[in-house]
Amino acid sequence: MMRTFDFAKMPIVDIINEILVDSSKRGASDIHFDPYEDHLLIRIRIDGVLMDYASVPDAYRDYLVTRIKTISKMNITESRLPQDGAIKETLEGIDLDLRVSSLPVSTGEKIVIRILDYTRSMAGLDELGFSEENYKKVLEMIGVPNGIILVTGATGSGKSTTVYSMLQHLNTSATNIITVEDPIEMDITGINQVQTNSKIGLTFATALRSILRQDPNIIMIGEIRDTETAKIAVRASITGHLVLSTLHTNTALNTIERLIDMDVQRYLLASALEGVISQKLARQLCPHCKVKRKTSEYERMVFKSVLNKDIDEIYDTEGCEHCHDGYSGRIAIHEVLRIDQDIRDALSNEKSKEEIRRLVYGTGHVTTMLQDGLEKVVEGLTTFEEILKLIELEDDDKISSNSELKEAIMEQKENLMAEERTQGEYMGQREENTNNETDQKNIYSYEDVESLNI
Repeated sequence: MMRTFDFAKMPIVDIINEILVDSSKRGASDIHFDPYEDHLLIRIRIDGVLMDYASVPDAYRDYLVTRIKTISKMNITESRLPQDGAIKETLEGIDLDLRVSSLPVSTGEKIVIRILDYTRSMAGLDELGFSEENYKKVLEMIGVPNGIILVTGATGSGKSTTVYSMLQHLNTSATNIITVEDPIEMDITGINQVQTNSKIGLTFATALRSILRQDPNIIMIGEIRDTETAKIAVRASITGHLVLSTLHTNTALNTIERLIDMDVQRYLLASALEGVISQKLARQLCPHCKVKRKTSEYERMVFKSVLNKDIDEIYDTEGCEHCHDGYSGRIAIHEVLRIDQDIRDALSNEKSKEEIRRLVYGTGHVTTMLQDGLEKVVEGLTTFEEILKLIELEDDDKISSNSELKEAIMEQKENLMAEERTQGEYMGQREENTNNETDQKNIYSYEDVESLNI
């Protein structure tokens, strides 16, 4: 995996271009430039996992960082404050759309480049891995004339991909769609997109007030970040507009609680909220090398408790030239909640959290993220271990009442953590050995450094 660049002979411009193109071809989502005392470590994130990519000798790190800040239109003289930038270029026939962030840390400047990939958004809603039942719910949601639909999850969980796919589906000549975003991540023909700018007072809230006077049918808010934006979004949705937005919560129930915490009045929320799509990304099994294996006793217990199915075999990783440790790409795990009249009444009547939880999860109308993940394990799309890492199984209602199963799950989690620690120690030792070798190979004169082309 580790690459070696000849910094003495190869211009920094070419090295940066090679890193960007190669990372994109490998399917990386992020490139990290981590400063250490004596070198700069480059890591790339593939399928959600960071991997060592290259090591830059200390003599060349400033040139590399300066080049990145230059092409991303940052201030190269400022290294004490965080900065954000962007790169849009075509290299070797590949259209690159990158977001760049710099952060001053104790050992220098850390740079992270996010590689934006819109292929999933362009492919359509039916390519996002929704189950048949969840896909039907999503189509019902976006088919309503007004209301608010929220896509929730952690940073990097594919929320923007889902929202843009919904916009693509809704984008027709008969609709006026306006978005307010920070930043605009994907340009869509036929949609009016507004870029916020807090320096001049163009915030989500101020932009939304003006948008409501632009005769919109559909409004997309990049993210609900504060109480003011939440209140305006909810009020816009009950005055005849369909509003799409994102929120950083883990489940459908957490989303309702967060909006209430943001001082959105319950009766307004009951009237406005149409649905919630919560999601996480799991690594997808490589189709070329995945192998079947027998389920363990505790795995059979989980499948039986959650899915009420007897599962004797599931797929697992093998590893081949087409993948990374048996995984290739990622797939979304969803929880889709369609707000029904019972939930609306509970919100309006200020019912307790426990009562709302019972209505959300106890009626069988919602496929929980755990259920959806385990179904994808049965289908051979991902592994049981991936779902165990992503989702707190012991928080599920069907598991919390089974003490024997909870103990088995906790034991398995401890085993997985031990394996990760062992692998981390091995990778740390390998990196140390690699750095020592690099230090021996890269002893250059002052004239060599001065001759670099940046």
